[in-house]
Amino acid sequence: MVGAVNRTARKVPAGALYIMCPIPAAWLLWQGLTGGLGFEPIKALEHQLGEWALQLLIAGLCITPLRRYAGLNLLKFRRAIGLIAFLYVVLHFLVWMVLDVQLPSQIWADIVKRPYITIGMAALVLLIPLAATSNNLSVRRLGRTWRSLHKATYVVALLAALHYILLAKGFRIEPLVYAGIIGGLLLLRLPAAVNRSTTRRRSVG
Repeated sequence: MVGAVNRTARKVPAGALYIMCPIPAAWLLWQGLTGGLGFEPIKALEHQLGEWALQLLIAGLCITPLRRYAGLNLLKFRRAIGLIAFLYVVLHFLVWMVLDVQLPSQIWADIVKRPYITIGMAALVLLIPLAATSNNLSVRRLGRTWRSLHKATYVVALLAALHYILLAKGFRIEPLVYAGIIGGLLLLRLPAAVNRSTTRRRSVG
């Protein structure tokens, strides 16, 4: 089964994701414009874009554990998934800024005074250099620094989960499930990180 999936994945160009994945955002915007998102279309649009962004961040985090523990090799899609996640985060932010809040003074006040917005903004800011360096030229020029820089993805995912938890009014299980999945995916990376650290110490010694 895994072999069949890997063979199929090798035949699918990563560029196809750049065409397919933005389609839901375009469809959602169309629904908002045509009254298909209910009485609060802006809130619905903002929420759905944010949730899809979080799901894409989680999908990107899944790729390494799937390869390591299940033999499923989707590594070629990781960059595309990361960039599309960034696109959805930006769209989520733009809907909040342009359609929801609108006033520049209120936007800044919300970023400073509301913790869930402060955290969400921090995640967006951290994503910008990751998106800007998601190209082969940056990989070559930055070398080992590129890997260290892109480990910020873990921080971004945690901040995104915390943003969702704080945003939810009252007790809601869904944000906690997302946070639990992200925590679990990061814990799966610990054995490999420990092994790499031990190997480095031995080589230095």
